[in-house]
Order: sequence, then structure tokens, then C-alpha cells
Amino acid sequence: MEPERGFEWALQQLRQGKKVCRSGWNGKGMYVVYQKAYPDGIPINENTSNATGIDRGTVCRFLPYIMMKTAAVLPTFVPWLASQTDLLSLDWEYAN
Repeated sequence: MEPERGFEWALQQLRQGKKVCRSGWNGKGMYVVYQKAYPDGIPINENTSNATGIDRGTVCRFLPYIMMKTAAVLPTFVPWLASQTDLLSLDWEYAN
């Protein structure tokens, strides 16, 4: 019998560098990944500078987060937060 594939399972897979998705998601090619932190910091680019008001090139630390590949034709990513449905669903699986 296959173990339940709840959000806990999905999070473990993300932390191991795997891509996961829900079988119930409608968009083709959508999945989530774990974006690692930059604990020592990296110089920020112009976009981040414009958004934050911090000078371009300033070294800033970034914490880890989960990001989603959307269903857009051109590979497009967005930071992602799980909904209550995502957190409680048992249909998580590996993404292609």
C-alpha cells in the first residue's frame, strides 16, 4: 500500500530538491520547488533595488521559500503559499 502523500510528504520532497505538484491542479506543467536561502547574502539586482529602495549591489540575505512554476508557455515562476486545500490534500505527487 502506498503511503499517504499529504503536504508533509510534499515538503520533505521539496527539501530534497524534488519538484512536486497536486494531481488536482488544472494547469499543465505546474509544480512547486524549494528555493534555497542565501544566508551569506547576494548583491541585489536593479529590480530588487527598485522594489525595496535599497541601493543596487547591496548585499542582502534571502530566506528560503517555495516557488511555483505557473502554466504559462514561457517558464514563469512566482513565490507560492499553500492554501488550506493544498495543506490537507492527499494527492501530492512528483512533477515531471
